[in-house]
Amino acid sequence: MQDDQIDLVFKAMAHPERRRILASLHRRPGQSLFEICASSLAENGQPLSRQTISQHLDVLEQAGLIETSWKGRTKAHSINLEPLRAAVALSINRFL
Repeated sequence: MQDDQIDLVFKAMAHPERRRILASLHRRPGQSLFEICASSLAENGQPLSRQTISQHLDVLEQAGLIETSWKGRTKAHSINLEPLRAAVALSINRFL
């Protein structure tokens, strides 16, 4: 993993809404955009637009923290923790 990929991972983790999305996907993988939007409303009490959630999902996908698959015409999102584990290991190992 190179420094620019590590930067993408930590940038993705820096936003609280993206961390909430990852936590939701960790509890229940394979969610659609609609399900992620609904869980945002249920957990926070404040609705976020589909566009906003989609932008957060794009950042998470660029960092490799989520994987997508298609179930018919529905795009399903699941968490992938390997890039986070690698970024943390490489960043911490530099100082040990």
